[in-house]
Order: sequence, then structure tokens, then C-alpha cells
Amino acid sequence: MDTSTASSLWDELVGTQPDPDLWVVLATLVAALAIVVPHALWRISRNAITIAHEGGHGLVALLTGRTLTGIRLHSDTSGLTVSKGKPYGIGMILTASAGYTAPPLLGLGGAALLAAGRITLLLWVATALLVAMLVMIRNAYGALTVILTGGTFVVVSWLAGPQVQAAFAYAVVWFLLLGGVRPAFELQAKRARGGAGDSDADQLSRLTHVPGGLWLFLFHAVSLCSLIGGGRWLLEV
Repeated sequence: MDTSTASSLWDELVGTQPDPDLWVVLATLVAALAIVVPHALWRISRNAITIAHEGGHGLVALLTGRTLTGIRLHSDTSGLTVSKGKPYGIGMILTASAGYTAPPLLGLGGAALLAAGRITLLLWVATALLVAMLVMIRNAYGALTVILTGGTFVVVSWLAGPQVQAAFAYAVVWFLLLGGVRPAFELQAKRARGGAGDSDADQLSRLTHVPGGLWLFLFHAVSLCSLIGGGRWLLEV
């Protein structure tokens, strides 16, 4: 790669791209709702939320000084992130709380980038995070899921035109914002039936002696506030 090519790529990465038309933003919102609300489609699309969920656990584990040993993604859309370190303390608490909050916060961050016209930057950052996560995946289904997701980002980033890239980026962010809301309600329903005894909320309760219901309230607050704030940014085109 010569200097001019590298410079061109850098300029594209850090530069801004034009906002799509409002109808594109609304169409991607409808598309995201169409794969989040119906149960049959949600059973498939929830895999992408699980990637963000487990990625959140893994990233915060590393940031708090824990040793990340592996991530597993399962076909039932569950996942498991394993890290080594003290089984108590602030690092463990932050790691446990990062799962349900990661998808909506990623959506909020993505909305901020799109509001600033950084469509290309968003696509490249997402690709880089997926590649980094792939290194830590420890099962075949998880590797396949991350590879297919990352491959989609690569294809769109390198081969699609600006309009397609913009529509894809907005659809992804809408999906993270909307898809980040539903898991907390699903967890609430499971806990109401006496299930999910080892959920993130219940683990946090044992770690902090704060009722799991309050941790669940935190998950709801983060996801709903992210949806409201991120949605406002996306609609200001």
C-alpha cells in the first residue's frame, strides 16, 4: 500500500459522510423493529445481541485487569464469558454488569457517531471489535457466528456504496438500541417465574448484597435511556 492510498483510507476513516435522507432512517427503524419484535425472527437475530452482551463482559474484564480466558456463544442465543481474577470486588462487579448494558450502550455510541457523520468510522470500529472478539471465541458455533457477522461488516465497508453503507449502519444501530431493550424484559419474566437463578442480576446480587431486582432496574434504565437518547440523535438528520 503506497502513501497516497494509506492517506486516502485515513481521510475516509476520520472524515465525515453525508447523512441519509429521513426516509432511510425511518425505513431502517422499521426494519430493526421487524426483526426484534416478532418472536420467530428474534430467536435468530438475538444471536447478534448475544455477541454484544458477551463482548461487553469480555471487554470490561480486560479493562478492569482480569484475565479473559474465553467466550462461548451457543445456538440457543445464550453465551458464557470466562475470566480469571478475584471472585469479588469492583472488577468482578463491573464485569458482571457489562452484559445487559453493552448492546444499548454500543447502540448509543453508534448513534453518536452517526449523528456526527462518522459512518465509515462506525463500520470499521465494529469490524475491529468483532475481529478482536473472534480471537477469544472457544467454540465452533460462536466462531461461525462472529465470522459471519464480521464478514458482513467487511463486505459492506469495502464493496458497498455510500448510500448502502449509511443504511446498513443506521439499521445496525437501531437494532442495538431496540434489541438492547428486550433481553432485560425477558430476564424479568424468567425471574418472575422463578427461573434464571444464575443470571447476571442474581450474580450481582450475591456480589453486592443489593437485590437482583434493583440490578434489573438498572438494566432497564440503561437500555431505555439509550434508546431514547440514541433515537433522538438518529432522527436529527
